[in-house]
Amino acid sequence: MLASATPHLWSGKLIGAMAITFIVQGVTIAAYAARLAGVQTKRIATSISLFNLFVTTGRLANLFMLLFVGPLSDQAGNAVVDVAAWRHVFELQLRLIVLAGTFGMIVFALFLPMFTYLFRRGVQSFEARGSVPHSLLRLASPAVILDVLRAERLPKLATLRSFQWRHVPKRLLFFNTVVMCVYAIGVQASYLASVLDPLVVRTAVGLSGIINGVGTIAFTLFVDPTSSMITDQAIHGKRTVQEVRSMVFYLSLTAIIGSLLSQAILYPAAVVIEVVARFAGQIHF
Repeated sequence: MLASATPHLWSGKLIGAMAITFIVQGVTIAAYAARLAGVQTKRIATSISLFNLFVTTGRLANLFMLLFVGPLSDQAGNAVVDVAAWRHVFELQLRLIVLAGTFGMIVFALFLPMFTYLFRRGVQSFEARGSVPHSLLRLASPAVILDVLRAERLPKLATLRSFQWRHVPKRLLFFNTVVMCVYAIGVQASYLASVLDPLVVRTAVGLSGIINGVGTIAFTLFVDPTSSMITDQAIHGKRTVQEVRSMVFYLSLTAIIGSLLSQAILYPAAVVIEVVARFAGQIHF
């Protein structure tokens, strides 16, 4: 694919990538509501299953973003004139995609009460039917959707003030920020690295899977166990439901902060990926 003479920032592919990232990152925030729903229904195992379903679906959907980012990187990587301008525009496009994900987190965070209610209905539906597909079909009915929408309440200032960060482990919030910071730009940094050095395009793009894999392992090691422990403690009366609400609020807040911070490390991360890809190409066995 040969690039046109003049780079253009906006295109249908960019809008498509932004839309998918908006939804995927938003679903990441919505999944936090499963913890609170598990405490309210006292069905931890079922709520965790729904949590994993949301997270896995979101990460799978993130792969469809590559259908839009790939052609954009091809245009920038195949440019023969104004190469610096093409790279600059492509970097701006990637930053807009990351920013769309941040907005998705903010919007979905505002709808956390609705998603909490949705998860409660999902747990009840699963217990009644014993099948996740049947439960999802039930949740997709117009009557249930309308009922879920009615459950939405925009948070008031007094509600936000009631969330006490002292009840949430600081290590949990720190690692959640770091994990989301890395996860938010894993794919984007790899594609930016691919246009920095055309000789390591495929290696650089392939490293995105390793980055996201490391992020997933870090989430599993440092974030998920602690949040699960807090949820279990609430079930056994060692913590209050309000403390779980505070945890969900601050997990959402730190995820948004991590997504914002990812803008600062996008280019440095791309340079690191480029160096690693170049090093991998020089290894001989």
